[in-house]
Amino acid sequence: MIRYATLLLLAAVGFAQMDWVSYGNDPGAMRYSPLRQIHTGNVDQLKPAWTFRTGKPGSEAVPIVVDGVMYATAPDGVYALVPETGELLWKYDATPVALRGLAYWHGAGGLHSRVFVGNGQFLLGLDVNTGRPAPGFGQEGRVDLKKDVLGDLKDGRYALLSPPAVLGNVVISGCSNGEGSPSDGAYGDIRGWDARTGKLLWTFHTVARPGEPGAETWPSNGWKNRSGTNVWGFFTIDVERGIVYAPLGSPTSDFYGADRVGDGLYGNSLVALDAHTGKVKWYRQLVHHDLWDYDLAAPPALFDIRRGGRVIPAVAEITKMGLLFVFDRVTGEPVYGMEERPVPQTEVPGEVTAKTQPFPLKPPPLARNTFRLEDLYDRSPEHAQFCKELFQKNEMKIGGPYTPLPLEGNAVFFPSTLGGGNWGGVSVDPSLGLLFVNVMNIAQWGHMEKRGGEYVRSSAYGPYARFWNSETRIPCQNPPFGELVAVDLASGEIAWRSVLGRIEALEAIGVRDTGSLNLGGSIATAGGLVFIAATNDSRFRAFDSRTGKLLWETRLEASGHTSPVTYMGRDGRQYVALMAEGGGGYLAGGLSNSLVAFALPDISRKPLPASVSNAVATAALARHGIPEVGTFAPVVLPAGGAKKLVERACGTSCHSVEVVTSQRMSKAEWNAVVQNMIAHGAQVSDAEVSTIVEYLANTLGR
Repeated sequence: MIRYATLLLLAAVGFAQMDWVSYGNDPGAMRYSPLRQIHTGNVDQLKPAWTFRTGKPGSEAVPIVVDGVMYATAPDGVYALVPETGELLWKYDATPVALRGLAYWHGAGGLHSRVFVGNGQFLLGLDVNTGRPAPGFGQEGRVDLKKDVLGDLKDGRYALLSPPAVLGNVVISGCSNGEGSPSDGAYGDIRGWDARTGKLLWTFHTVARPGEPGAETWPSNGWKNRSGTNVWGFFTIDVERGIVYAPLGSPTSDFYGADRVGDGLYGNSLVALDAHTGKVKWYRQLVHHDLWDYDLAAPPALFDIRRGGRVIPAVAEITKMGLLFVFDRVTGEPVYGMEERPVPQTEVPGEVTAKTQPFPLKPPPLARNTFRLEDLYDRSPEHAQFCKELFQKNEMKIGGPYTPLPLEGNAVFFPSTLGGGNWGGVSVDPSLGLLFVNVMNIAQWGHMEKRGGEYVRSSAYGPYARFWNSETRIPCQNPPFGELVAVDLASGEIAWRSVLGRIEALEAIGVRDTGSLNLGGSIATAGGLVFIAATNDSRFRAFDSRTGKLLWETRLEASGHTSPVTYMGRDGRQYVALMAEGGGGYLAGGLSNSLVAFALPDISRKPLPASVSNAVATAALARHGIPEVGTFAPVVLPAGGAKKLVERACGTSCHSVEVVTSQRMSKAEWNAVVQNMIAHGAQVSDAEVSTIVEYLANTLGR
């Protein structure tokens, strides 16, 4: 395995190395933190540090931490908290509020910083100092996103459920506009807005219109008021190149497409857009003519791959199909190769399925996408009997990937509409060259039947039929049901797999290591850890990022169907926090939302410098006996001959000393980092390079 470090790590997290400034931490959503106070040797000592409960259950929000304040969303509003104590600073009451979180804008031209969040059909901008609608943004702090997307309709469903993306003074929004029957709805256009005024800057038509590239993939008038084809998940941004990457869902309706014969661009496509103009740079359609609800929703993760003496700027997209696609993020070319393979064809009158579907050559499928009769669950008698009867009574026929549902009997195939992978996405440790992703293994089944003028998906379990016991939610194939997988980015091969989750009812009768269904994502840290909740067993876990060994597990009040965050508090403690979601959802959860943070109990509160002091948060800390900004102990490099030289080079470059001290790399890797620093403006002479590299390798080596 080639292990490498990239300037992307240093540049992306340099400013925010103490914080967690967006859902992906860096704009490219590696979800990596250079913090290492919590590491493989002490993670088993983590204890709850504080808990904050919101007033209404049902949230998948990823909190953010910026300039000494934590911001989080819940169904009843937006919250600002002290990240070291969980103390409430302010709350903006609103309903509904975006399900998955918010975005931060650092202000410009004398304007205060803002957070942007979905409020139903509106994009809401809040002043972070006051917690009130930002003056001058739209109408009283809100922009109506439904305007200009209804086409010929008088009204239609429209909401912003996930955070927008922010680049400079541009706020980029997607939407949730409905994916079921009927197919008519608001357009799922991607749009860029002025962060200062709310003025519309550009629009990208996710359903290609006549005269636009891709229009030939729709039948005549098939594009009109076509719902779906939307970014209901997460954008990511290549800041250096000004590119926004958009994962698009399927066109409506999910399971029937006789009125949209053709590939239907830009449905189920990963699209790279100019973030300042909305113009297409490249795209890759990962499902042609989707009939399985295989939306793309995960944040496309941006990272560099060092291979064969060159660096490949890459973007990775995990999919519901359990396939991980990796492309050159500048050109769109597959990094590990990709091919079109023949797939089964439909028997539904009027429907025309795609002859082939794209498959990456590497890595192999990360989630199950095949099934054999001998894979039917057999680990315990009662559930085995249930699954056998479910299979036989419903006359199920086993299908392969992209099997269309039949008109008679039922087909069963992997994955289900839940995935595979889902919106939780991946995390990346750039120092190890490893990508981590959680997947679930559960099939779907059913058939098509004619109702009214079209065919609809149906089964004894309804249209969204999982191959499980619908009461216990235990799948009907043999485990593992949930896994955490690591991919070696240099080779494209799987580095390790670990069982993720547990089912207590099966453990009680001796069936162990089953894993469980999961929704949400992971983060990686320089402490050699992968943190993840996601599972429907109400647990939070930490794995060794090198080996996949489970190192720590704790019970939550509810299942954390979201992604955690980590940050360095101004009290000198590293925290790991997440939202435990109440209200049930797809996989069942608990009865209330709780935002909970963990830390090491034996770390003395020795304050560290913050980039910007928030006066309200500082006052709250003072009430807990934590000194105010200005009395903090400095972060120092290890003693050595080149210490001052490194402090000068790093302190004036794109990252701070804390980012440097968080790394453990070989001499060759440190040399690559220093050369990248020089390429990006660090003032270091040739003679000083060898001195710096030698010092770093000796004091901060592996």
